[in-house]
Amino acid sequence: MFSDIELYPGLRTALEKLGHEHATDIQEKAVPLALAGHDLQVCARTGTGKTLAYLIPVVQQLCGDPLPNRAGALALILAPTRELARQVFKTCESLTASTPLNVMLICGGESLRFQTAALRKNPEILVATPGRLLELMDQQAVDLAGLRILVLDEADRVLEMGFGEDVTRIAGACPAGRQTLMLSATLTGRGIGGLTRDLLRNPLLLDMTAEQTDTIEHCRLLSDDRHHRNQQLTWLLQHQAYDRALVFANTRQTTEQLFTLLRAQGLAVGVLHGEKDQQARKATLTRFRQGAIRVLVASDVAARGIDIPEVELVVNFELPRKGDDYRHRVGRTGRAGRAGLAISLVEPGQWNLMIDLQRYLKLDFSELQIETLRGKFRGPKKTRGSGKSVGVKKKKKKPASASGAARKSSRKSPAKTAPTGNETFRRKR
Repeated sequence: MFSDIELYPGLRTALEKLGHEHATDIQEKAVPLALAGHDLQVCARTGTGKTLAYLIPVVQQLCGDPLPNRAGALALILAPTRELARQVFKTCESLTASTPLNVMLICGGESLRFQTAALRKNPEILVATPGRLLELMDQQAVDLAGLRILVLDEADRVLEMGFGEDVTRIAGACPAGRQTLMLSATLTGRGIGGLTRDLLRNPLLLDMTAEQTDTIEHCRLLSDDRHHRNQQLTWLLQHQAYDRALVFANTRQTTEQLFTLLRAQGLAVGVLHGEKDQQARKATLTRFRQGAIRVLVASDVAARGIDIPEVELVVNFELPRKGDDYRHRVGRTGRAGRAGLAISLVEPGQWNLMIDLQRYLKLDFSELQIETLRGKFRGPKKTRGSGKSVGVKKKKKKPASASGAARKSSRKSPAKTAPTGNETFRRKR
């Protein structure tokens, strides 16, 4: 498909070097529409090529017109997390290597003074997180008056993290006639509709979720308790075939505990969660990508916006609380048409949550068993039509008989005596 579009020579060369000779489904539909100048709202799951679906039009449109002198930023790409911003920046750098365009990354964890100085060189493309960009805008270090294209990546995640008002404020500093591209993995997130009305003009909707074939096998592994889950997780990581595996937990404390457990078993493991500083997170991800560590235990900070190639196995040590969180966790595997395996460890108390996830995602988790670690829990004894377990009702106490109540009321209670002075003192104290 890329061969059918007249692309800037440097951009075409970059795509060939990166091995992107054929477009994905989302790229086939989004790139021509974006090049035609339409505002787009794109919904597609992770791993389908969304980043190139907007970067190719951005680079092509800016290279196709003469660049004005010192006009400030011409394209702005907003991402909710530093990890995603860094990933987009690296891809954009690769695409613009043989073009006259300059790209700059703006996110927290870097020197504010250095970023202010770099902005004086007027890079044409900015990749930024909302918080740090607003800091620089407050210092009048960023000029968005000449912006042509605004991209909001992972819009649903932006809203979940509470950046909705920040994005609206940033968009307000951009020209009204700009082109806006908004991408997310779901259209059902809270506030998506309002953000669409605020940012986009007569947008075209591309919902690719119904057309995507799932290359991920979803399994459940029933567990008795936390100790049993620890044993099952260790067995999976020691016996299952994979190059890289991601293990997800819901809290920082659990990720640290699992990291200690797996390292004691001799596994090459790293840990990633929101309370790790930026340098530590960056170093861990680099080691994971390079293969120095094969297992990464993470909270949901790693579930979205991090492009890690060749993750064959995702294990949910704890089930996520929302269906969208499950989708983003397992979206780290089965990318670019590769097969992936997602295994969820399910205790008795988590059975109904698993059923809710299946219904929301329209999935059916197949049963997985480890013969040497078979537990007592084999699923609920009784289930409703929905598949949820039927709880055991507590027996109601029999009401006292009328004669018994009469006998009880006829008993004389001992007469109350007035407290002595000492007793009154003790009670008051």
